[in-house]
Amino acid sequence: MLCANFSRKVFFILPIIFIFGVNVFGVQCYGLDLSAETAVLLESDSNTALFCKEADKRMTMASTTKIMTALLTIENANLNSEIVVNSEMVAVEGTSMGLLPGDSVSVRELCFGMLLPSGNDAANTAAYVICGSIPKFADMMNKKAMEIGMTNTHFMNPSGLTEDGHFTTAYDMALLGSYAIKNREFFNICSTKSVQVSYGNPPYTRTLTNHNKLLKMYEPCVGIKTGFTKKSGRCLVSAAKKDGVTLIAVTLNASDDWNDHIKLFEYGFSHTECVPLNYNINGIKLKVVGATKKSVGLKLSFVPTYTRIDKKDLDVVREIYLNKFEYAPVKSGKVVGTAIFKEKGSGRLICTVPIETVEECT
Repeated sequence: MLCANFSRKVFFILPIIFIFGVNVFGVQCYGLDLSAETAVLLESDSNTALFCKEADKRMTMASTTKIMTALLTIENANLNSEIVVNSEMVAVEGTSMGLLPGDSVSVRELCFGMLLPSGNDAANTAAYVICGSIPKFADMMNKKAMEIGMTNTHFMNPSGLTEDGHFTTAYDMALLGSYAIKNREFFNICSTKSVQVSYGNPPYTRTLTNHNKLLKMYEPCVGIKTGFTKKSGRCLVSAAKKDGVTLIAVTLNASDDWNDHIKLFEYGFSHTECVPLNYNINGIKLKVVGATKKSVGLKLSFVPTYTRIDKKDLDVVREIYLNKFEYAPVKSGKVVGTAIFKEKGSGRLICTVPIETVEECT
């Protein structure tokens, strides 16, 4: 936290910028034997495509649509609020979490209901709660898609039922998965294998089980969402974490999607590694006013890292933002600034690290 006297201080940028590395890894396509009609493997930190097969081909995506629905629900509603379901909300066919008119259900339970058993009733109910109608919610979905960079996607409904004008690409869904997994609430829900919840009229306890079998089949898997309709075929967006690297895999219309994703992840992890940005700021001191010592030493709160692809380093710049001074007493471990690491050229943010004092100064 910044000190209580923040209003009497200013931030400044130390003129210390280090550049290292040689090349930025570009998008590459490699031949893997997959059942999927279209597929993408993305490194989540940089959104770099490690593999692509017909990545920009327009496809229907079935219930992987609910990634966007759940994300918007988490971002725009109080997850603890209770909803009373009406008949309009649950007037939808297909998979269900078992909602009936008159049921009481929390928004959080709706998110579990759409991401685990893929309830169309949960997705519809959330859309009505947030926007009051399906068309208005679809507008919100499309606006969010553009913000994320999904330029070849258009949503017509929150559940993923087949409808003219409802389409995406494997690449766009990978961008969505990469974005969504960074939301802690979304991550916690989509990575859950099963959960006990209580809803109904009156509410009673029941168990919701995740349709994503990859959570049990492949240890590094941490989500995200399955989908199927006759037109779409089997669709899957998944995420996996291993040794500090996060990968997003997407397959659309894949008869053997579980094994497709394992192949993609094993390929991806063999070409990536999490490496530290080995910098220290031992030489930087912060002025302290009213203390026996004129300054205090500083350190980064944790060692920053980035994902290196095919052993190719990034060109990175570091920016240091510090309070101009501190008033005594200053406790050890007090946060007094920020170190920001960015990719040179693109300006992409790699990470932000708090700067803290290494000693007490009285």
